[in-house]
Amino acid sequence: MKVWIKLLLGTLAGILAARFLPGDDQRINAALGWLEDLALRIGRYAVVPLLVFSLGIAVYELRQEGRFWSMVFRSFIFIAASGLLVIASGLALIQIFPPGRIPVHVEEELGTISLDAAGNILALFPSNMFQSLVGDGVYLFPVCVFAFFLGMGLSYDRSFAKPVITLVDSLSRVFYHITVFFSEILGLIMIILAAYWALRFKGVLREKVYNDIIILLGGLSLGLCFIILPLFLYFLRPKVNPWVVLYGNLGPALASWFSGDINFTLPVLLRHGKENSGIRRRSNTLVLALFNTFGRAGSAMTAAVAFVLIIKSYSRLDLTLADSLFIGLRAFLISFFLAGHPGDGAYTALALICLGYGRGFVEAGYLFLKPLAFYLVAVGTFLDAMIASFCSFAIARLGGYQEDKSPRYFI
Repeated sequence: MKVWIKLLLGTLAGILAARFLPGDDQRINAALGWLEDLALRIGRYAVVPLLVFSLGIAVYELRQEGRFWSMVFRSFIFIAASGLLVIASGLALIQIFPPGRIPVHVEEELGTISLDAAGNILALFPSNMFQSLVGDGVYLFPVCVFAFFLGMGLSYDRSFAKPVITLVDSLSRVFYHITVFFSEILGLIMIILAAYWALRFKGVLREKVYNDIIILLGGLSLGLCFIILPLFLYFLRPKVNPWVVLYGNLGPALASWFSGDINFTLPVLLRHGKENSGIRRRSNTLVLALFNTFGRAGSAMTAAVAFVLIIKSYSRLDLTLADSLFIGLRAFLISFFLAGHPGDGAYTALALICLGYGRGFVEAGYLFLKPLAFYLVAVGTFLDAMIASFCSFAIARLGGYQEDKSPRYFI
């Protein structure tokens, strides 16, 4: 059975189970919250060792070919271009189809939300290099830095490093197959994730105040990922059928939507990129690692759209072009600093936009959408994952690191 079918069946089973669960029972919600945490931990279990050895050998191989920095540069071009396109699309759509207002009364106090950029930079270079590998697996940028220096070190003197190169390459393949095992059981894990997601979604629908923004964000995300973004693949040479590429990424689409966690989705992206899209390891690992760290355009767009909704709920005044540019630019810049928030990127970005807007009346705006936070995160992570998969395919094809595979043999 194909992986995406397993994920779909698990998702449907979870949604069906949620229909018979009471949404207002605190014990059930607490139990499902604990099970969700367990499920996410299982999905992320092998991410760090896989990333260390696969990215390390990818850096080494690209360095040997003299194409490492050109690949990095091209990846950042795609990250920036996709970010601007997606954020602009979201802001344009909410102006054309403005959603209904939401209640703006809130009794909660403002929380302390920060990107902690200074602390995250310090975490990249701990006093002991190996400390980068013993964290909780949430902030993966230090792991990527470790893998980068490992790959650089392997390039120093190949005659001396040959045994280590063979070891790192072997460990990369071993942990890849461990990841394959976990991806095969994700169908069972999706039952938990989908049940908890559907239970919260059922509660939000009962309130009937968020329906417009739910439809807007859902329609926009599906339109971008299933229509607009695949069409850009038509410009690639040699030509490719974008709908086959889309079909090959149904697994990551389901995993990202119901987990809301980009680190949980990363192993699924890596496997589908290799097995379905035919992307070679060196390109696939490097590009997806960069997008996982810096390419959070979907989360940024979701936050920008949600913030415009908050502004429109406060005032009947239309946003000026300057206001829209400020919101879009701020969301775009925040998207580069969400590596420490793999499971709440969109809501964190929304809070930071609210706190930094500086107009004196929307600092607490993100609290109005707290009941909808899980949905914002789901949409943002879904877009992040799909953008990463399309861009990874495009970069690999342009660089000659991709070979076509028949959908008959997709996992």
